[in-house]
Amino acid sequence: MIDAPMAANALRHMIRETVMTAAYNSLTRRTFLKSVTSGAAMAAISGLAHARETSEREDLAALFRNEGLEGCFSLYLPSTDSLTLVNAKRAATRFTPASTFKIPNSLIALETGVVRDENEIIPYGGMPQPIKSWEKDMGLADAIKISNVPIYQEIARRVGIETYRRWLRTLDYGNQDCGEVVDRFWLDGPLAISAVEQCRFLARLAQGQLPVSARSQTIIRKILEIESKNGRTLFAKTGWAFKAQKGWWAGWIEHDGALLAAFALNINMQRAEDAPRRISIGKALLSELDVY
Repeated sequence: MIDAPMAANALRHMIRETVMTAAYNSLTRRTFLKSVTSGAAMAAISGLAHARETSEREDLAALFRNEGLEGCFSLYLPSTDSLTLVNAKRAATRFTPASTFKIPNSLIALETGVVRDENEIIPYGGMPQPIKSWEKDMGLADAIKISNVPIYQEIARRVGIETYRRWLRTLDYGNQDCGEVVDRFWLDGPLAISAVEQCRFLARLAQGQLPVSARSQTIIRKILEIESKNGRTLFAKTGWAFKAQKGWWAGWIEHDGALLAAFALNINMQRAEDAPRRISIGKALLSELDVY
């Protein structure tokens, strides 16, 4: 007869072997390398509801180190319901979203009717701006491309803080905390979101599964399109939280019109010179993972 401690040890061994085998089988020969399932990865999975498999790719952290940067990356594949993380602990940590919040902010603007469509001209306010191209009235389609802060601050004042409270809960966005300053909460906090949570939100948007109209989701997907190659299309938005010194690049890849993967990257970013590295590192990671 097997006693209780022996049975418990056998069960733990069986579970560990099953998890590791599943992780190996879910990855290609090229991408496995050094994938492990750990406590940090399993903690991060809680931010992406129902992800069946989670793996870490700490070998890919070299792409950040080679640029002298600290950062993380999260990739969600709906086809296998799997989550791949680089620096899992950080990927599960919430940071100020900065201009990546322009994605839900645009949805909220359309859903509340404070902006009619992506072409309605919105005034920037007439004040001098740190970036000259922001000193122009424009619609969402142009404003999101150049990350025009004063345009989105005008939208925020139209929406109002109480409406944001309701919509952040409805969208299940990050910590859902917009504080009291209606035109700064996504730039300075207290709003915060993790890379894993960004993936969840963007995957739902890409598949038209957010609790908003199909029209609004279609408009936002259209204005986030960046480029296409080899039958795959990239949709993405950058962000730079000056106060927190964090840089973002988040979006998704479609193949023949269907979601292939959602992703989110963030780095410690103190200098403008590091801004292009968000995208170059992100694209290198997408390539290594056979996504784009």
